[in-house]
Amino acid sequence: MSPACQLPLPDCTTWNGDSRELLDRIPDHSIDLICTDPPYNLGMYTTGNIKMSWRSDFNNDIAAWDQDPFDPGEWLVPFQRVLKPTGTIFAFTSYNLLGHWHEVFDPAFDTFQFIVWHKTNPAPKLRRAGFLNSCELIVAAWNKGHVWNFTRQRDMHNFIESPACGGNERLKNPKHPTQKPVRVLRWLIELGSNPGDLVLDPFMGVGSTGVAALELDRRFIGIELDPTYFEAAERRIAATTLPLPLDKAATGTPDARHDARRHPRLQRRSRLHQY
Repeated sequence: MSPACQLPLPDCTTWNGDSRELLDRIPDHSIDLICTDPPYNLGMYTTGNIKMSWRSDFNNDIAAWDQDPFDPGEWLVPFQRVLKPTGTIFAFTSYNLLGHWHEVFDPAFDTFQFIVWHKTNPAPKLRRAGFLNSCELIVAAWNKGHVWNFTRQRDMHNFIESPACGGNERLKNPKHPTQKPVRVLRWLIELGSNPGDLVLDPFMGVGSTGVAALELDRRFIGIELDPTYFEAAERRIAATTLPLPLDKAATGTPDARHDARRHPRLQRRSRLHQY
């Protein structure tokens, strides 16, 4: 396992390893936004995939890493150290951990709230034995003076509605059981940061936060423990379309229009980032 690798894109760093160790490389108060999707610890509640004779199994399973206990309290101090005083935290979670997040993070920040993400295409409950698992929660924490890009009151609802990740966006190999749609991550990143800001995802998975950050002209640091997920994240991020620089956009030249359609893929470099 390579402990760290720099992707061939400006202002983007990805590390393969344990974020509890690699976060030490990040300078104090250098991160504008932490946007991440740590384990939910729902493995104990799942009954496994639902087998069907007429189609592929319905995915109702959780990866082995979700069985490992996740304690939000262990992340308060390292998150506070790297986050700017004006920074924001968005962390996906579930009902079983929301109270733990609140217990630790609410006293430490001026504001602690949560957002409800309603998935319009949740997995079915074929036996109709309970409610569909159509909602996930997103912890939000910040201090006074943080970036908040609201423009209208109707945009300020703590609710977002979007399909779960599927179609061409959903990776087939490797298949990450909790891959998040880039659309949702873009909404969070636009809300809590500005172009040029530095976004951190210490549970990067297959790189959706990095894709969204680069598409929105943010800088990105991502950390992922699983080498298979890490390699998939590298491929996705390296293929990401980057926004057109303002100086080129103003010219309207054919070269500028081509660059807007696709940022040329650069050759891989193996040096470590300065962090």
